[in-house]
Amino acid sequence: MSYQHIRELLGAKADELLQHECKTIDKSALHLPSPDFIDQVFAQSNRNAHVLRSLESIRNHGRLAGTGYISILPVDQGIEHTAGASFAANPAYFDPENIIKLAIEGGCNAVATTFGNLAMMSRKYAHKIPFVVKINHNELLTYPTKYNQIMFGSVEDAWNLGAVAVGATIYFGSEESSRQIVEVAEAFERAHELGMVTILWCYTRNNAFKKDGVNYETAADVTAQANHIGATIQADILKQKLPESNGGFTAINFAKSDPRMYSELSSDHPIDLCRYQVANGYMGRAGLINSGGESKGATDLADAVRSAVINKRAGGTGLILGRKAFQRPMQEGIALLNAVQDVYLASEVTIA
Repeated sequence: MSYQHIRELLGAKADELLQHECKTIDKSALHLPSPDFIDQVFAQSNRNAHVLRSLESIRNHGRLAGTGYISILPVDQGIEHTAGASFAANPAYFDPENIIKLAIEGGCNAVATTFGNLAMMSRKYAHKIPFVVKINHNELLTYPTKYNQIMFGSVEDAWNLGAVAVGATIYFGSEESSRQIVEVAEAFERAHELGMVTILWCYTRNNAFKKDGVNYETAADVTAQANHIGATIQADILKQKLPESNGGFTAINFAKSDPRMYSELSSDHPIDLCRYQVANGYMGRAGLINSGGESKGATDLADAVRSAVINKRAGGTGLILGRKAFQRPMQEGIALLNAVQDVYLASEVTIA
């Protein structure tokens, strides 16, 4: 996809997104994705040689190999959203082989899905694309519905099936978040011992975070603090939703904040809000990959390209895009994944 096509998909917002210059946190302060990112950042850390090799295997696979950027296909919705609701649009993805095929044909750096999906196809594909096992989930067969991430298997099992990374979710702000932090921190420690990369879905979840029609679960200040905690428990990569607002701490009147968070460290521009998320991941040392979000049909391509532009220009590491890709015919899903990757390959899309 050409730069001109990217501009066309952004429509009336093209100049606002592609020409914006951050006046908040300067790009010179960031640790930006690059071909030698592992040498410059993680080789200085406590990560052992096996973790470094696993990080390199992810960053050197697929269409973005060698760039420092990451494109991951995540399909954990069969548990998180029920399989029927997730795959009704394209029943082929009840078969886990098609999930892996989509990631491979789509040029992704890795595929992230459940223990069962990856175990079922382990010997056929573990050496063909990096596996990321999602080790905890929220299950939806309890009534009334509850939101509580629980472990679905062990780190050792993920290692045995050939995974190079484990992924986990913490619902920061939820009633169970303290237990989840302890569980995931312990799992990540074990994963590092075994040489695996750790990826954290840093989600916030609390009905009290919704006020006056605004969902502050995706506010920049709230999500960025979740990122900071994620980096603290040694997640190598942070997965986060793009911020849609700011001022969650002040609106809900909890935690602690400083007026400069909103006046100097961020603004209401979407790239500045995302940059604040990047900064809270140790200024980019723990790379930020933003979520591609739900599928909305006809606008999916434009929405995905917009998300990629915001993430890249903010200093992020890539996009993790699932439903927009697998809830459509495979060739269309491949084209959408490629379009997102083209944003990261486009030299004209620079760091703001």
